[in-house]
Amino acid sequence: MNGTITNALPDIPRVFTAISEWAACIVYLLVIHRRVSIRRTMLTAAFGLALMIAIQYLDGIAPLFFWIFGMLLAFASMFAIIMAGSGISKRESLYITARAFVLAELVASLHWQIATFAGTDMKDYSIPGFNNALLLLVYLVCFTIAWAIERRNFSNTETFLPTLSATVGTIAITVATFAMSNLSFVSTNTPFSGTVGQEVFYIRTLVDLCGYTILYAQQEQLRALKASTELASIDQKLISEHQEYLQSRENVESLGRMAHDLKHQIMALRAEVDPNHAAAGFEQLQNSVSALSAQQHTGNPVLDVILTTKMKTCQRHSITLTAVADGKLLDSMSSMDIATLFGNGLDNAIEATAKLEDPQRRLIRLALYAHNDITVIRMENYYDSLLKKDESGNLRTTKTDEHSHGFGVKSIRHIAQQYGGSMSIKAENHWFTVTILLPRKP
Repeated sequence: MNGTITNALPDIPRVFTAISEWAACIVYLLVIHRRVSIRRTMLTAAFGLALMIAIQYLDGIAPLFFWIFGMLLAFASMFAIIMAGSGISKRESLYITARAFVLAELVASLHWQIATFAGTDMKDYSIPGFNNALLLLVYLVCFTIAWAIERRNFSNTETFLPTLSATVGTIAITVATFAMSNLSFVSTNTPFSGTVGQEVFYIRTLVDLCGYTILYAQQEQLRALKASTELASIDQKLISEHQEYLQSRENVESLGRMAHDLKHQIMALRAEVDPNHAAAGFEQLQNSVSALSAQQHTGNPVLDVILTTKMKTCQRHSITLTAVADGKLLDSMSSMDIATLFGNGLDNAIEATAKLEDPQRRLIRLALYAHNDITVIRMENYYDSLLKKDESGNLRTTKTDEHSHGFGVKSIRHIAQQYGGSMSIKAENHWFTVTILLPRKP
C-alpha cells in the first residue's frame, strides 16, 4: 500500500462480508423468475451461506496478495448460488451477480460505517449483544429495501434475458465501482482517496451507493425499453388481426351474394335437359353449398367472420373445429379486440394441431357461454408432444427463440385484463386449454 490511513478503522469481519454477499443473492433469488423448485432454491441457499463463509475465512487467513483472487472467488460463488438457485441462463446469472455484488458491498460498508461511528469495538467474529443486534437491524432494513426496489424492476413470472451489451456494461460498472470504493485501501496518494479512517469508509459507502443507483437506473431503462418493444409488437399484431378481419368480412359478404345467386342456379338446373350439363351444374352447386355451410351464425357479426375464416383454414389442414358460441355476449367488446382475441387463440391452436400426424387427432374446440355473472371463453386443442415446463410447472414456449414469440398470448391476456377479466392456461390429458373469464356488465 502507498500512504497511511490516519485513525484506521478495523477491517470488516469476514463473516459479516459473507453474510452480506449471501443475503444479496437471496434478494435477487426472491425477485427474479426462477425456473427451479423452491426446494432446490432453499437447498442452494443453505449450502451457499456455508460456502460464502468458508471462502471469506480462507481469504482472511491468506496472504495480502491473495485478496484480489479471493474477491473473484467470492464473486464466482455468488454466481453459482444465483444460477443454481434460479435455473436461469449464464448471461442472466452474470448480470444478476454483478448487481448483487455491488449491493453486498454497499450494505456491508454502510453497516460497518454505522457500527464504528457508534463507537463499538468489532474486532471479533462472535460479538454478543448490541453489536449483533445492530448487524441484524442494518442488514434486515437494507436488504428489505433492496428487495422492495428490485421487485419493481424484475418479473417473477417472466424471464429477463439482458443483451450482451447490457451485461458487459453492468460488469464494467461493477468493476469500476469496486475499484473506486476500495482505492483508499490500496493507496491514499490519489485525488480520489481518503486519508482518515471514517472518511475512507464514507467514500466507500458513497461510491457503492452511486454504483448501485446507476445499475438500478440501467435496469429501469432496459425494462422500459422491453415494455415499449412488446407494446409496439402487440399493437402491430392488433392492426394485422383487424386487417385480416376486414378482408374476411369482404369474403363472407361475397358468400352472401353467392347464396342469393343459388336460387337462380337451381332454377336453371331444373330447366336443364342435357344430363352431362346437369351433372356438372350439380357439382358446382354442391361446392357452393359447401362454402356457404362454413359460415357461422353466433349472433355477433365479427365473431362470425373470424370463425368462418378459421373454419376454412381448418378444412385445408384437415382439422375439425367445433364451435359453440353465444356471440351476443361480446356486444360490449370492440371489433378489434374480438378479432385479436379469437384470431390469436385460434391461430395458436391451428398451428399446434396442424403438426399432428393423425388427422383424427386434429381437434379444436371453442366454447363461448355465460356462467352466472361471468362470460367464459374456452379454446382447446389436442396435442401429443411433450410441452416444455420449468421445475415450477410453468409452461414454456416450444419454439427455439423464446424471446421473439409469445406476443399472441400476451395480447389475449392484455385484452382480458382491459375488460377486467383474466386468462389462464392449462395442459392436461393431451388437451391444451386457454380460458378467458370476463365479467358481464349488468
